[in-house]
Amino acid sequence: MRAAPPETLTLDRIETPIGTALAVTDEQSVLRAFNWTDYEPAMLTWIARRYPRAALVEGQGPLRPIFARYFGGEADAFADVAWEGAGTAFQRTVWEALCTIPAGETLSYARLAERIGRPTAVRAVGLANGSNPVALIVPCHRVIGSDGSLTGYGGGLHRKRWLLEHEGAAFKGRVAA
Repeated sequence: MRAAPPETLTLDRIETPIGTALAVTDEQSVLRAFNWTDYEPAMLTWIARRYPRAALVEGQGPLRPIFARYFGGEADAFADVAWEGAGTAFQRTVWEALCTIPAGETLSYARLAERIGRPTAVRAVGLANGSNPVALIVPCHRVIGSDGSLTGYGGGLHRKRWLLEHEGAAFKGRVAA
């Protein structure tokens, strides 16, 4: 989805079972960035580059209740959250495809590349997946290796494991209940 460039961005710090989340929304409640406090400096640099005219203010944002629902057990709570990824056309295609992976399921990078009609672009899909600026909401954590193993996640593999277990997904080393 495309939204107008924001004038003001709100940075909300949300406590979760796996660390403090940083959710950045605009005036229309569109999520513009997400990360964890461990990666705050990089996220702030990314925001300054993508939204140089926007004022960044700290405060409670509109997504707090949705995060509470997700971490309270509603694995698909983020399904209707509006987001803007500020990426290339290819990245946006990958990110939109990520949103088609239901909570509780996983997909390999190769299958994701096939899903977008680019079966030989597995590495490019991996790079686009890794540059997702609204992780968790655009569920890049649901992408795993072809052998079912956990692979990289910008928020750390410990978080990826927790998120997939929270959603009831199967992966190497864990079988869904």
